[in-house]
Amino acid sequence: MAQAVRFSEFGGPEVLEIQEIPTPEPGPGEVLVEVYAAGISPVETAVRLGSDADRWPVEFPSGQGREFAGVVSKVGPGAARFRRGAEVIGYVARGAQATHVVVPEAQLVPKPVSLAWEVAGSLYVAGTTALGAVEGLNLGARDVVVITAAAGGIGALAAQLAKARAAVVIGTTTEARFDFVRQFGIVPVAYGPDLAARIRSLTESPVTAFLDFLGGQADEAAALGVPPTRVFTTTDWRAVEEHDAVKLYAGDTVALGRVAQLVADRQVRLPIADVFSLAEIGDAYRQLDQRDSAGKIVIGMKLVDYKGQKITPSRLKQQDVTIGVPTPHDRVSVEGVLPPVIGDGRARRLRTGSIPTVAGAGAGASAR
Repeated sequence: MAQAVRFSEFGGPEVLEIQEIPTPEPGPGEVLVEVYAAGISPVETAVRLGSDADRWPVEFPSGQGREFAGVVSKVGPGAARFRRGAEVIGYVARGAQATHVVVPEAQLVPKPVSLAWEVAGSLYVAGTTALGAVEGLNLGARDVVVITAAAGGIGALAAQLAKARAAVVIGTTTEARFDFVRQFGIVPVAYGPDLAARIRSLTESPVTAFLDFLGGQADEAAALGVPPTRVFTTTDWRAVEEHDAVKLYAGDTVALGRVAQLVADRQVRLPIADVFSLAEIGDAYRQLDQRDSAGKIVIGMKLVDYKGQKITPSRLKQQDVTIGVPTPHDRVSVEGVLPPVIGDGRARRLRTGSIPTVAGAGAGASAR
């Protein structure tokens, strides 16, 4: 038997249930993956609330979640890309939040060995969407881009990808997260009224692009004079319909493979804010809905206990070991052995000294 997240009516996190289901069988061209980690995203909240059922149709009872990482446990007829035991990252249309998931092998990529499970399992939506946004805007050295919800997983990745193209990045977040976003080269600005005016005070150059990962900020983009074709959003259909903003979607396996390698090579980092067990799925979304997490929130199916642990695995905050030290600070060079959060129990090494420090910002290591 397997376990899967299900909901049978529209609503908040309280409608989510963990159900026992028969372990699914892979069909032709499919594989069965034992899921080690699965990410969560605001789009799933919008779907579950029934915010726009015409665009996001739901058939009850419904599964939830798109992204996951795990190990291939069974191969269906005609599937030849992956063998049993292969470590993979993938995506499905819906239903990734489960202990086992059947997926077409074309929707899988190999997991880089150096990529921690909690990062791999939460990479698809944020990673491919961020990559598509930055490349879709063709950002460069002449651009000033505003990113809302910049402390979130997609915001942090998009900022790093934009900075790699020499763009200036201004990011909205809570004041408590200013230090966190600065480590990615983001110029922080607080949520609140008069946002456009406060953004103008931070740059002498005009804002040329606007990535709204928070939603509801199309008026601010217009006030800054950003053309609608350079205003991208992930969930705000009103902005698309009334302001001609561009709707963002997650990408394909080519994009997923590219982002996974960038993270594995430590060219960009996906910060992990928190790891919840499958049984705590409601709490995970309650935290997500506050829109104040420093990075991605992950559901871990293979949480690891270790000797001397002071808090339970399901409540281990990865941001406590991944974000690094507060800014400003001198470059640090340390090496430590961290117990894994998800996986087979083997320790992994953290080398914070190998990450370049952004001038005037803090350095933090990604979960590895």
